[in-house]
Order: sequence, then structure tokens, then C-alpha cells
Amino acid sequence: MAEWSDRAISLGLRRFGETGAILEVFSREQGRRRGMVYGGASRTKRAPMQPGNTLLVTWKARVDDSLGAFTAETDTERAAIHLADAEALAGLQALAELLAAALPEGEAKPALYDAAETVLDMLGNEDVWPALFIRWEIGLLTMMGYGLDLSHCAISGSNDGLTHVSPSSGRAVRGSEAGEYLHRLLPLPQFLIDSTAPVTPVDIRNGFRLTGHFLAERLFADLNKAVPEARLLMIDRLERAGRLSPA
Repeated sequence: MAEWSDRAISLGLRRFGETGAILEVFSREQGRRRGMVYGGASRTKRAPMQPGNTLLVTWKARVDDSLGAFTAETDTERAAIHLADAEALAGLQALAELLAAALPEGEAKPALYDAAETVLDMLGNEDVWPALFIRWEIGLLTMMGYGLDLSHCAISGSNDGLTHVSPSSGRAVRGSEAGEYLHRLLPLPQFLIDSTAPVTPVDIRNGFRLTGHFLAERLFADLNKAVPEARLLMIDRLERAGRLSPA
């Protein structure tokens, strides 16, 4: 008998058969995993396991490589808390779908897990979480092997005056060094390299544009997948709320 227990973020629950459901989670020490929840189709069991909630799960199976079954209890409820906050709810769903689509099964990434919980816990602070989400996406890219280099200029080697990022190399660039190629570069929000810099709606737009480019053209392109629609919905909700500037 194979068995483990862990803290996990729910990534989603889908019905299986008449009364069961399959729960997908991102576990801190076990990575992305799936398992049956017997009776999981019932409203009582389904509600606590909504995407974005943190669960305390136990997984059991006869052998380690089978689907297995979960028992779960809620540790941190988030989905119900943010039902009246369209932007936060969209952020919660986007984070869960990005993890579900990007992560390999069964590969532990505790640092990414801890960062994801930090973002989820900050969704009630509308002045903070969009910038934090962008930082988290940069961390996701790094953890998956597609990290950006924002430490110094790819052209001159200088570590000051950085204003853009090369869409081909992912390296920071001084706009003053780019010459005729400036229009091809992605704007670099200053809050990504200076923690004291103010964050404006333009910065949030440029931040999501920056991470979105590398998510689409590197990470998900290599996985032969599209970026989850939930991310586009989140950006649309933030724009409608005035949290980021229109394109």
C-alpha cells in the first residue's frame, strides 16, 4: 500500500461517474497529483475543494503509479471568501489553471508552492496582488527552466538604467543602448528590479505583457499548449476595474 499526506492547493475537481470526482492538487512535497474522491460529486464534498483552496490531503493507493484516492479537509478557504470580488476570484482561478497546465506530474517544487500560497493569501489586497502575481509568474518561468535575466544590460553589461527586455533572449536591455531595435523590445516595469519603485496601472499592463510573452512563446509553446484562458480573463477583469491600463 502506497500512502502520503501533505498540504496542497486544489487545482480543480471534475466529476467521475455518478457520485465520484477526480481531485487535482499541487502538493508541497509531492507536486501535481490526482486522485479519486469518493462521493466527491456531492455539494458537501465539492465546495471545500474548489480551486485555490488549501487542503490537508491524504493519498492512498495499492501501488504508487495508480490513480489512488484522496481524503481531504480544508485548511484555508479562499474561493468562497472571494465570491464577491471578481478580480480576486479571477486571479485565484488563473493561478490554479497555470499550475495545472504547466507542472509535470509528481515533481515537487516547494519554493513555487510557497510562493503560490503567498499570492493566494494576498488576493484580498487589491493594491498588492497584481504586481505580486507578475513576480510569481516570473518565478514559475524560472522554476520551469525559462528564467529571465534582469540583472544587467545584454548589450553593455551595465546594471543600471534597465528599461526593456529582449523578447528573444529574455535579458534586460538599456533602452538607450537599443537604437533602432527599441520598438522590438518589451518594456520592463521598474518594480521588477527595484522594490521601492511605485507600481502604476501601466506597469501592471507591461508586467503581464512581459510574462505573457514568455509563458506563451517559451513555456507553453514547448508543451504544445495555449496559455490558459483564465489568465486572459484575469487581465480583462483587472482592466475593467482600472487596475491596469488599456492596451
